[in-house]
Amino acid sequence: MASEQPGPGRLWATGEVYEPYVGRWSRVVAAEFIGRLGVAPGARWLDVGCGTGALSAAILARRAPALLVGMDPSAGFLAHARRSMADPRTCFLRAEAQALPFRDGGFDAVVSGLVLNFVPDPPRAVAAMRRAVRAGGTVAAYVWDYAEGMQMMRRFWDAAAALDPDGVAGRDEALRFAICRPGPLRALFGEGGLRDVAVAEIEVPTVFRDFNDYWAPFLGGQAPAPAYCMALPEARRLLLRERLRATLPAGPDGRIPLSARAWTVLGTVP
Repeated sequence: MASEQPGPGRLWATGEVYEPYVGRWSRVVAAEFIGRLGVAPGARWLDVGCGTGALSAAILARRAPALLVGMDPSAGFLAHARRSMADPRTCFLRAEAQALPFRDGGFDAVVSGLVLNFVPDPPRAVAAMRRAVRAGGTVAAYVWDYAEGMQMMRRFWDAAAALDPDGVAGRDEALRFAICRPGPLRALFGEGGLRDVAVAEIEVPTVFRDFNDYWAPFLGGQAPAPAYCMALPEARRLLLRERLRATLPAGPDGRIPLSARAWTVLGTVP
């Protein structure tokens, strides 16, 4: 996932904080996503908004690329990706999704994981992705289903809204990111000039060892939910913590079984 663009909670800077929050789950989704793409070995790939490298790692492991370029605006995320993937086929660059610094048609596949809802102008980003792919190539992306399917965040915001409805206003990703639904994603790719556009879901289990495993990542201060959490006075943060502890579905062994859904969208360049 790429670092977030301007907006509430734009604080992504380091992979070490991102990974315990949603990085561990995004890696599972990335592997499933790449497994569904029919891109042959030896292809040239571009990972737009590569973040800590979850999607890039899945491409390397499953698709034997000839070349893999990852790009992201976050220097901290790029440093994390470079450390974790010292492969001669890879190159990681600092760049924005809306202004890709590549020649037209230079890649066989351009992908983007958990990014499109964060860029200020998604149609412009999709247009840039389309231009970077050769005719007949693939453009594909996925985003979290913030409204219902990303349960770790949905549970957090529901608890926060019950205690602080005014403070939560404008922060909940489900309200901010209307694009993260099948209809808007299909329209985004179709209007972007791609053909054979298809939308599907990926759902993965997100099982937390115990309450602390769930709660601790929200204390990292990065992204909308953790930023909101850490901006609360300590007493109100403790109230939120205890409400979550009481409402999360913990089993007899303390484990908290949730799930995460992502929507995928793909199309072919005419």
